[in-house]
Amino acid sequence: MSSVGPRPRRVAVALSGGVDSSVAAALLLREGLAVFGVTMLVWSASSTGEPPVSAADDARLVCDRLGIPLHVVDLREQFKSQVVDAFCASYERGWTPNPCLTCNRQIKFGALLNAALELGADQFATGHYARIDCQQGEYRLLRARDRHKDQAYVLYTLGQDDLRRTRFPVGSLTKEQVRAMADDLGLPSAHRPESQDACFLARTDYRQLVAHLRPDTARPGPILDVAGKVIGQHQGIAFYTVGQRQGLGIYGAAPSFVLEIDAARNALVVGAKSALYRRSLLAHQVSFVSGRPPPGPVAIQAKIRYNAAEQPATLEALPNQTARVTFDSPQPAITPGQGVVFYQDDLVLGGGLILAPGPREG
Repeated sequence: MSSVGPRPRRVAVALSGGVDSSVAAALLLREGLAVFGVTMLVWSASSTGEPPVSAADDARLVCDRLGIPLHVVDLREQFKSQVVDAFCASYERGWTPNPCLTCNRQIKFGALLNAALELGADQFATGHYARIDCQQGEYRLLRARDRHKDQAYVLYTLGQDDLRRTRFPVGSLTKEQVRAMADDLGLPSAHRPESQDACFLARTDYRQLVAHLRPDTARPGPILDVAGKVIGQHQGIAFYTVGQRQGLGIYGAAPSFVLEIDAARNALVVGAKSALYRRSLLAHQVSFVSGRPPPGPVAIQAKIRYNAAEQPATLEALPNQTARVTFDSPQPAITPGQGVVFYQDDLVLGGGLILAPGPREG
């Protein structure tokens, strides 16, 4: 089921103007609930420095069609400091971040949710493809019915208080069902294409943004082989990620891949594809949906990036919100800064940020 807990009186729906959040609002209205929309202004990398107004305008069109009020919340300052600056700082460390993880934790289920509660909402709904249920008084985060659209990966930071007041109305539907429902309702978002970029980039290349805000990340430096020999020069550590092959400017008998980004030395370490494989990783900033780590090592499926397949592994929770994940078989391109999420079938146990891969195989 997509919702649990006591029946709310008023539900705030986080509206982007897209089809998923629009249908989420419509489904809640069908339940006879008092629904209002909230949409946020976020910092944008546009050339004018002004945020795009299309998201708020699109959300307003949806609310007009559904006959519900809309509240626009200005979160530009928080978004810049908590999401954009953190995004750039990660590249400065040689990491490859996923800004959606930070946004969900700090902004959408932080500042925006709090604003919705202040506006009188009892619950907060989004258009995420995920599900919530409750067993023996404990809320659980579950993957969506539509595995192709599942977004539970970016929601692993949600805890019991978050889930208690959150609803995911489209979590049991397929994307095709959602679009058909939007079409039937005459929603302006019915055929709107999905955005593929981080919302704040505004069609700006992320590398340009990072280089502008953190100039040191665009400073050329050495490319090293695994023995430490200089074999080339890179254009700036922000322009590369672990596993990358293209754009290195290195030519040899065998292709080279980025194995490591050494921010302290402003260097890339490259090598053969086989050297990308690691059997384990260390994660930090680890959280568990239940609020407590599992006792002892536990069998899980782990996902090391949004589009990766889950892989069988063993999870060991460690002190100071860290954890070690050991895979049944070596995995390629385990990348610091990406999220690693822990599953047991449909159940999301929690997750963390990859701090470092384990030692190289062989």
